[in-house]
Amino acid sequence: MPSLLLHMCSPSPAWSPRFNPGRCSIKLHDILVSMSVGKAQHLPAVVDSSSDDDDMTHGPGRLGVNLATSQCQIEAVRRLHNSLDPERDYLERSACQTAAGRALWNHVIHDPLAEVFAGDALLRGLQEKVRRDQDKNARETAGVMMAVRTLWFDARLAEALVRFDSTSTHQVVLLGAGMDARAYRLRSLKDCSVFEVDSAKALHLKESILQAMVEAGEPLPRLEAKSLHRVASDIATEDWFGRLTAAGFNVHLPTVWILEGFLYYLQEVRAKETLRCISDHCMNETVVLADFMNESSTHLAHELKTHFYFHSDWPEELLPKLGFPQVKVSQIGDPDANFGLINDELNLFHQTRRVSRHVKADVNGNPYRRLLLVESWAS
Repeated sequence: MPSLLLHMCSPSPAWSPRFNPGRCSIKLHDILVSMSVGKAQHLPAVVDSSSDDDDMTHGPGRLGVNLATSQCQIEAVRRLHNSLDPERDYLERSACQTAAGRALWNHVIHDPLAEVFAGDALLRGLQEKVRRDQDKNARETAGVMMAVRTLWFDARLAEALVRFDSTSTHQVVLLGAGMDARAYRLRSLKDCSVFEVDSAKALHLKESILQAMVEAGEPLPRLEAKSLHRVASDIATEDWFGRLTAAGFNVHLPTVWILEGFLYYLQEVRAKETLRCISDHCMNETVVLADFMNESSTHLAHELKTHFYFHSDWPEELLPKLGFPQVKVSQIGDPDANFGLINDELNLFHQTRRVSRHVKADVNGNPYRRLLLVESWAS
C-alpha cells in the first residue's frame, strides 16, 4: 500500500503563487449552486457523461488522458491550479490529486469533470507513474486504489438508495466534498438532493474552475442529481451542521453521508464529534460511507507532504460507541472492493488483506498500511 499511496499523492512540480479566492469571479455560484439547483436550470450547453450504476464490474481497460485536448489546458484553469501553494493549500491540492486519479481511470469511473478538476501538472505526474508501472509490469498500477475506492463508494451509495423508502425524497451529503463530481455523473442520484460541504476556499476554487470552463465556451456536464447545494463551512472549526440545515438539509429524510478521503485530515476529537453529530441529529434512515486509515498509514503524512491525524484500526469497534450499531468493513481487493481491477493474487492489496489486522508488521518489520472501507448505519 505505501507505493500506491505515493503514486496517488506524490509531490508535483513547482507551483506559482498561492490561490487567492479574491482574484476569481464567483458568477458560477448564481447559475450552478444557488440554494436549489435543479435539472431544469438554464445553463450553457451540456454533455451527457453520466455512468450506469448497474454495471459495477470493470476490466483494466486503457489508462491515461489525452493532455493535448484536455479541458485542463484552458488557460484560466491552468492559472487556478498553478496558484495553489503546496503547503498552505494542501487540502485543495489533495482534492485535485483525487481528481487526477479518477481522470487516469476514467474508463471505469466516467467522471466528466475529473480532468479539469485535476489540472495539467498533476495529470502529467500521475500519467508518467502509470507508464513506469506498465513498463515494469508492476503488480500494482498507479491510481488503482483511487479507482477502486471511488467505485466502492459509488456501489454502496447506489445500494443504500435502493433500500430507502421509494416514496420520499432522499439526500446525499458529501463532507469534505473537494472536487467530487458525483452529482454530475451518477444516475442513481436522480431523486436526490445532494449537499457538498467543504471550506469556502475549496468550494470557491471548484466553482472558479467551472466558471473558467463556461467562459472558455466548454459545455458543462448535465446535472444528474435532483438538486445540488454547496455549503461553505470549515468542518474542522465551524458549525458545519448548522450551515447544512440552513441550506435546506432535512434531518427527517433518509440520507447517505459520504466521507471519502476525509476523516483522517481531522483531529481525533473533531472526527469523533463529526460522526456523533451525524448519528445524533438524523431522525430517519442514515447510512455513512467512509474510509479509515490504520495508524501505520498516517505515518506517511510527512513523506507525502500532507497532514494526517485521525485513524482507526478497528472501525467496527469505534462506530457503535458513536451511534452506528451496524458496521461492515472491507479492504481494497476484497470481493466487494475489487471491480475487476485487482486480479493479480500476488499484488500488495491481496497480500495485505489476507493478514490479520492484529498483525502490525511483517517479519522484516515493515508496517502493514491499510485503507479500510466502512459502511455503517445509525440507530
